[in-house]
Amino acid sequence: MAEQKPKSGVTKATKAATARLQLFWTVLPQIPSVIRVVLLHVLKMSEPSRYLGLRENVIVSFIRSLLDQPKPQPISKTQRMSLRDPGIKGRIWVSKVSSQVPPEESIRDVLVAAIDSSKGQFVVSDGKCRVPDIIPVEAEWTGYRAAATPSSELPAIPEEKKYGEMMKECSSDVTILYFHGGAYYLMDPASHRPTTKRLAKLTGGRVYSVRYRLAPQDPFPSALLDALVSYLALLYPPPGAVHAAVDASNIVFSGDSAGGNLSLALLQTVLEIRRMGLKVTWFGHEREVPLPAGVAANSPWLDIVQSMPSWTANQKWDYLPRPRDLADIKQPKDAIWPAQPPRKHLYIDDDFLLHPLACLHLNASWRGRRLSTYEDKWLVSKLVKDGVAVVFEEYEAMPHVFAAILEKAPQSARCFDGWAKFISQACRSPQEIQSSFTTIKAKTLKEVNINVKNLSPFTEEDLRKFAYERVGRKSSFPNTPAKL
Repeated sequence: MAEQKPKSGVTKATKAATARLQLFWTVLPQIPSVIRVVLLHVLKMSEPSRYLGLRENVIVSFIRSLLDQPKPQPISKTQRMSLRDPGIKGRIWVSKVSSQVPPEESIRDVLVAAIDSSKGQFVVSDGKCRVPDIIPVEAEWTGYRAAATPSSELPAIPEEKKYGEMMKECSSDVTILYFHGGAYYLMDPASHRPTTKRLAKLTGGRVYSVRYRLAPQDPFPSALLDALVSYLALLYPPPGAVHAAVDASNIVFSGDSAGGNLSLALLQTVLEIRRMGLKVTWFGHEREVPLPAGVAANSPWLDIVQSMPSWTANQKWDYLPRPRDLADIKQPKDAIWPAQPPRKHLYIDDDFLLHPLACLHLNASWRGRRLSTYEDKWLVSKLVKDGVAVVFEEYEAMPHVFAAILEKAPQSARCFDGWAKFISQACRSPQEIQSSFTTIKAKTLKEVNINVKNLSPFTEEDLRKFAYERVGRKSSFPNTPAKL
């Protein structure tokens, strides 16, 4: 028998070695910065050392240095690196699915109508919304796999059977429609499996984690259309779906950062559709678009133009770069950026920069919903005024999306517990949800009640002034404040 020659091509071992080498060259330039942070922390000469452990302080500083490179990489390279799938191992079930495209275009027409109806004074002149294609939307059903070990791999069975095995371990009807963060141009459900697995475990339910389209290739409202398609797919399963219909009272929208923005944008879209009395024709049937049980957003990115003063005031605690001029995106040119036709923002066209379905803090009303949000104090104040039941938790000295970044920190465990508790309660006993506003102190985790009247010093007029000035648009409001 002739000796078999190894197949040509790149092996898994080669890919792994290449990834390790790339990681080494990424980490190497950061070593002096890390050493400085460690010394200042040990000597208690840095303010973060009063609130963060050494490990957490190093992680935050390291991420900050990575994001604040003097020579940024092309957008396409950064995006591609963030989309790498680390593989599926451990105590997790993942069933990969894709929704079919409906034969009707009704869902897109309804979304465009909602966008047009809600634009108000925030869209310049007669700006027309992009009309994205309706495409199959991929997602990952995620559940907790109790009997597995940290090194367990998924069995080599069809996706439908993986879904069935996952469902055997669900102890509740909770279904989380999850949207990952990543500034609308990075990350993937694969990068957020630790988060979705943890939420599934704590709620006893399951997570439908959506692979929505990313900018700059697919700007607003592509991701929002994918989110709406995903919600309808849960409510009214398309042909070939592995799941049965899910009642809206068992669905909670959730997400972190840009995913928090998308979860709230989807909610506001549903509210607008209902205000307009619209229905969606979906696979041959006229369907209602009901409200979900609630929304649970973690560090939601509400102000996409970064106009609020907190973007600079809280800089020392975070790893996010300082806001820069919207026309000054310095990444090197590549195949996907600058966009054609040109625009200032990676995610959205210039005319729609302040549309309330992108800048969520500019929405006029949130009446009729329950929400749990972890960052934007002004939105919480607005929600309370609109009569919405809100559970607000603020974590002292913690950076953006800290629960996912600092997985082993005690603050992260507390955050996940509060996050999951709200989700479960919104589905099981929504009438028992009482609004609460709490600061969780660093290290001690002591809970301190917040007077909701003191949450935000800003008025709606202030927010509009900040936003108009930020995008360089002439405001109809007098006495526009100076830049902060």
